[in-house]
Amino acid sequence: MRVAMYYNNRDVRLEELPVPRIAAGELLIRTRASGICGSDLMEWYRIKKAPLVLGHEITGEVVEAGEGVKTFKIGDRVFSSHHVPCGKCRYCLAGHQSVCDLLRTTHFDPGGFAEYIRVPKINVELGTLRIPDSMTFDEGSFIEPLACVVRAQRFARLAAGQTVLVIGSGISGLLHIQLARARGLARIIATDISDYRLKAAMQFGADETIHGAEDVPARLRDMNDGRLADVVIVCTGAMPAIQQAVKSVDRGGTLLFFAPTAAGVDVPIPLFDYWRDEISVITSYAGSGDDLKESLALIRDRKVRVADMVTHRLPLAEAGLGFQLTAGGQDSIKVIIDPLM
Repeated sequence: MRVAMYYNNRDVRLEELPVPRIAAGELLIRTRASGICGSDLMEWYRIKKAPLVLGHEITGEVVEAGEGVKTFKIGDRVFSSHHVPCGKCRYCLAGHQSVCDLLRTTHFDPGGFAEYIRVPKINVELGTLRIPDSMTFDEGSFIEPLACVVRAQRFARLAAGQTVLVIGSGISGLLHIQLARARGLARIIATDISDYRLKAAMQFGADETIHGAEDVPARLRDMNDGRLADVVIVCTGAMPAIQQAVKSVDRGGTLLFFAPTAAGVDVPIPLFDYWRDEISVITSYAGSGDDLKESLALIRDRKVRVADMVTHRLPLAEAGLGFQLTAGGQDSIKVIIDPLM
């Protein structure tokens, strides 16, 4: 089968691998849509494991079901999660499924940028969902990234009457904007250094935008009756943007780090000011099984319009171009790899 093999962000090659063989309880899925995620571009993290086949935002068709699989059959249209928590350990029971040991060891074989994927038994049981006929494969590929956003906003406790500042209007920022707008809870202000992405932020529900080159906290006060934001959601690992975010949280507010920096990078926090103003700092990574189900329902019911976010559909042979488009972000929002093209 054909795969897009990742060597680095500028070197993604079309190569051949054997079609995976499945065992009892497993599924073989023919990939129909696989989204390029911003985390796929974290070269400082990916390069250590290269060469490898990336891709975790997938949908496809079941072409083979292992012995004992009763929930799915050949021909089913499915979404499957690459990471799944056990649901039973102390972390899962405390609501921190993303730090479950099982979640950190589960994965596809080989990855979503391939014609076929072997889904391990645990992923079949805990992380695979049938998608309705009314949902396209492209739309279904958003189930995983939107689930991450669902979980993050639950952690941040978005509430009616709040002002939410989204720092970074790439795909994750735009999903945060759409979900907050769908729930009708908040006034949403978005930032970015790209005019293209600022325009997209308005298209997908932001009330106002601020260019990242401006003094974001000052502009925020100007448009928010002298106040800063109740919730600041950081959707970029760029240090200048993070520094703006740290200074943009109102008293009693919440700073949510949705995107990471590179490993080993320290972010200075004015602890005395945060202590005095009772500002909470939280993080959120991945999504749980319930988040995946909620995400699927949001997409199915068109409450979050993910189809409009797809700007490019490319074959496996052009996956390298997809990485370039996603990294540049000047004229793309979501790039989908379709191995059948």
